Amino acid sequence: MTVEQAERWIAGWRGPLLAALVALIAGLPGLLAMPPLDRDESRYAQASSQMLETRDFTNIRFQDQARHKKPVGIYWMQAVSTGVLSNVEQRDVRTYRVPSLLGAMLAAAACAWGASALWGARAGVLAGALLGATFLLSSEAFIAKTDAVLCGAVTLSMAALGRLYAEARGGPAAGRRAKPLFWAGLAAAILVKGPVGPVVALGALLTLWAWDRDARWMLRLGWGWGLIALAAVVGPWAAAITVATDGAFWGTAVGGDIAPKLAAGGHESHGAWPGWHALLLPVLFFPGALLLAAAARTAWVRRADPGVRFAIAWFAPLFLLLELAPTKLVHYPLPVYGALAWLVAAAVSEPLKRRERWIGAGLALAAAAAIGLSAVYALTRFGDPSDQPWVALAAGLAAVGALVGGILLIQRASMTALLAVGGFAILSHAVFAAAVLPRLEPLLVSPRLERALVRSGLDPRLGFTPGPVALAGYHEPSAVFLLGTRTELVSGEGAADAVAEGRPAAVEQRQEPAFRAALAQRRARALPAATIEGYNYSKGEPVRLTLYRPQGSRR
Repeated sequence: MTVEQAERWIAGWRGPLLAALVALIAGLPGLLAMPPLDRDESRYAQASSQMLETRDFTNIRFQDQARHKKPVGIYWMQAVSTGVLSNVEQRDVRTYRVPSLLGAMLAAAACAWGASALWGARAGVLAGALLGATFLLSSEAFIAKTDAVLCGAVTLSMAALGRLYAEARGGPAAGRRAKPLFWAGLAAAILVKGPVGPVVALGALLTLWAWDRDARWMLRLGWGWGLIALAAVVGPWAAAITVATDGAFWGTAVGGDIAPKLAAGGHESHGAWPGWHALLLPVLFFPGALLLAAAARTAWVRRADPGVRFAIAWFAPLFLLLELAPTKLVHYPLPVYGALAWLVAAAVSEPLKRRERWIGAGLALAAAAAIGLSAVYALTRFGDPSDQPWVALAAGLAAVGALVGGILLIQRASMTALLAVGGFAILSHAVFAAAVLPRLEPLLVSPRLERALVRSGLDPRLGFTPGPVALAGYHEPSAVFLLGTRTELVSGEGAADAVAEGRPAAVEQRQEPAFRAALAQRRARALPAATIEGYNYSKGEPVRLTLYRPQGSRR
């Protein structure tokens, strides 16, 4: 097949589908292999499971606590995927991750669809596949929370907006689907994570208005029916949650979640200096790090090109805002990664300068080294000798990909270089997510606790002991998700009450003195059934749990 034949074959729907397939391959291994993660993933999954248990699809709750931080969209999606693929009793986190994987696939497909109208089908597939293969999106694709879905919704909305902008600047026709898809992506983004989608779109529109000094094309975006459709999608739940919580949802979401992230010092100890996101970009955008320098030069030299200008307007406002905001988490810039992929696709459409080829090769090697060192650190800190081959393979694949890609890039084969490093990066990520992380036993405290309950015959779901299980001093959401909604999060005294009532209890070592004193007061006895030692990565501290059976319970 010639290059021309290949480009004709990927034109139309096949190009976005191929990009989505890359995102599927990149994210699926982690989805299948990783146990439930703390803390956000398990909070989302548990709240979604409670919707299925209670049939209340308006209120969002984690056990008996209201979860008024994010809109309901992701919980609905997780509830649907679990209801279709499994059932709530299975406690299978993989079904709750399916919306994230689909969101990553949507992001890749939408990125390809938008870029293909600007620079051709081959550039479109390259942009979409690159976005789907990036270390950050392929990681978010197997975590049951909002970010991959948000990326998909925002990328769809911005790809449609980019096509409309290019059409207004003399480019190809955007097509009848562009405006509805712009509003549909925006509505989905709001329903998943509130203001982030509108902030990205508004930032791009204001930037283009200031840059072009022309806003006439913006008046033709269908504001009348678009806002009505958006209100029809978002409004019913917004009204229902306002009535159900007497307005408390909005006060907590804005005052307790959004506002603190803009306050000095960083929210929940996630503060960092300006420049943090830029420093991490080569690693999180890997394998795209190979062409970051070329993308930056293209953004400057070809800024009059409508596609390039739109990509800058898409990327720069949110990225700069996040750099200035005191609260920084690595996934925050993900909704604008599609713009970077567009700039990379534009960059490889012409010969690269010597300096950007060498800088790109150096950035790729640095990113691969950071990934490899992370794997080695995980091995030395939490692994054992049996994990060494997998760590070596993950680090080696990243290094070989960066080396081969760098050599090809220096030799002016930029497209081949990106394909090579992309293939090795996907393999490296798959090994890291599916074979390295799930083997780090000290980090898997909650899954090991669940297995200990089953082996000891103490899992109430088996019918041998009454429930629920009481957890003293270890209150991680993953344990609640795995053991069930009724799991009690108590102190040492509460664990003693559970044992006195004939129920099993797991006590963290810091709660042991209070537990033993309370047992003595109640004249109850508990027999150790198992001990789980590990590391609580959410708190950054070691943990030692002892599982107790009430004296006289069945073994």
